[in-house]
Amino acid sequence: MPTRPGGTLLAALAALASALLLASCGPTHHSGSADRTPVRIADAPARLPVPKGDGSRTPDDFNGDGHRDLVLGDLVKAQAHADDPGIGIVYGSERGLVPGARQLITPGGQGAATDGQLPALFDAEATCDLDQDGFTDLVVSTDPPYDGQGPPPVPLQILFGSPNGLTGRAVHLTVPPVARVGNDWPDQPVCGDFDGDDAEDLVLHATGGHLTYLRGPFTRKGAPHGAGAPIPAPGEVPTGPAADVDRDGHDDLIVRAAPGTGPAAVVLGGPAGPTRTGAVLPSGIDVALGSFGRGKALDAAVGAMGGTSLRYDLPTAAKGSLASPGSVLDAADFDGDGLSELVSSGSRLRVFQGRTTGPSTGATVTVEPPATGTTRVVAIGDFDGDGRADLAVRTYRSETKDTVAVFAGTKRGLVATEPAVTFSTSAFLTSP
Repeated sequence: MPTRPGGTLLAALAALASALLLASCGPTHHSGSADRTPVRIADAPARLPVPKGDGSRTPDDFNGDGHRDLVLGDLVKAQAHADDPGIGIVYGSERGLVPGARQLITPGGQGAATDGQLPALFDAEATCDLDQDGFTDLVVSTDPPYDGQGPPPVPLQILFGSPNGLTGRAVHLTVPPVARVGNDWPDQPVCGDFDGDDAEDLVLHATGGHLTYLRGPFTRKGAPHGAGAPIPAPGEVPTGPAADVDRDGHDDLIVRAAPGTGPAAVVLGGPAGPTRTGAVLPSGIDVALGSFGRGKALDAAVGAMGGTSLRYDLPTAAKGSLASPGSVLDAADFDGDGLSELVSSGSRLRVFQGRTTGPSTGATVTVEPPATGTTRVVAIGDFDGDGRADLAVRTYRSETKDTVAVFAGTKRGLVATEPAVTFSTSAFLTSP
């Protein structure tokens, strides 16, 4: 399990998936040669104030104004091989994302010290309203000092949302000793209302096929409402986002057997939390949950190098398949018809249309990013508030060059020809 302070198995899994994809299929687009020149930020959008909100139930709404915001965990650097600049937040509006309304989150500026030492890095891990105040909070992983003796410290910190966004200092997430087992790092946070009480909970990795379950709501000091002994689980890697797959009012999550390519299972929530194992899923690199069209409950798509396995109507999981080279998957409803489209980001970025008979290779849209490089999905969500999901992708060109593009969902589906918003994460280098 995790071997580095603040490490994340999901990041390792994503890196593995990207490496496999690039080795076998190549990048989405090819750039010429590595650019080692310092980044140019003259074209950065002018800074705008973060709109003040009163609180909302909109996902990823850190300032509570009712509009979804974007988290960018990977930013370009001022020059090649420079330190990681931090986490970028782009705030939303009634027109969608506004690149000028942005915020740079840094461990030095907003991290909580451990034994008098500030963290050197922040990795964005999960988003949810942990304290029920109407402002989404951000869970980050860090690198606390550790001498290797006994259980490692908790590497997770919480940045609480507010009317002005993520402005305050982070606090350490409290994991009571009773909720820990073994000497693994307690990480891999997944948000969800697993016990159905309308408060967001957290599930973390624990040692030896166990999960740590922390009941919400959480205090502003990072303490959960309650926690018990670790829960036995069919694997060691809790994976988000959580969803109520069987529509019983309790969120459920995917738990992978181990890091890397391997089998996974649906773990079902209930009054006692995520304690029941549902359908066992085949081996793969990635899993996406969505309403793909052949059941009353949610379905699962499991991406592997040889194609995509489908399991319909969870947790019973009738089998299906889709001939697709993509192994990194996402799901969202881009046309608002209640069915999920399947996004495959392998050698190409393709969207398989949702149908009542399930997704088909005969109804696809290929997304052409506005820049050359390696393109990956960074987020899917309704950024313009029209009830249809939008697709945000980042094209990596070099350590100092990238392009983020947002493609809008419409009644006709995803508009993949012209992005609604484009910018470079170099804009965050001008942020205080």
